[in-house]
Amino acid sequence: MRWRVAAGGRHLRADWRQAEYCAIDVETTGLDLGTDSVVSVGSVPIRDGRVIYREHYYSLIRPASPVSVAAMRVHYLRPADLAHAPAAGEVAQQVAHRLAGRIVVAHAAWIERAFLTPLLRQAGARFAGQVIDTAALARALGYAAASRDGREPSLELLARQLSLPVYAPHHALGDAVTTAAVFLAMAARAAQPAGQAGPRPVSARSLIALSDRHAY
Repeated sequence: MRWRVAAGGRHLRADWRQAEYCAIDVETTGLDLGTDSVVSVGSVPIRDGRVIYREHYYSLIRPASPVSVAAMRVHYLRPADLAHAPAAGEVAQQVAHRLAGRIVVAHAAWIERAFLTPLLRQAGARFAGQVIDTAALARALGYAAASRDGREPSLELLARQLSLPVYAPHHALGDAVTTAAVFLAMAARAAQPAGQAGPRPVSARSLIALSDRHAY
């Protein structure tokens, strides 16, 4: 059976809280799209404007390429930690199931798209459909100016700007939960711009379009 990882359009025009989302994060062996692969993935669904943590998913993945020293310094996953992890194809089935029918939410989402595309292919799925990039929303809502390089704030910096906790940074599940919380805060702020007395209607489709306009 072939999966199509995409959200249906039935709630995209309604209030954004009526759509279902999946916040997801991956850690990898490095950032070379030609040779590196995923070593861990974490996800958490968002439903009715709430993070549904009890339905979270996390797994290590036995990598197809060696873990670079630079990557180990970020996520602290050593070859010994991954030696007996599930194979990529097994994890791909689980990821495809969790993304199917939901809008994908990720921070600097090009990374998730680039690395999940070949992973999902192993489950007969393709990474397609709507994506909301919280880094792009940060640029759209005026938070990018606080970053050191002028491009976008890191996920941790953005969470602190929004007075949110940071959950286990550089751990795939921790970053997925932080991304979900950041998304909820920015969606709420998009619905009530500065200087406006009351909230304005914001749909999932408008958040996707806003993210697309400000994505790199």
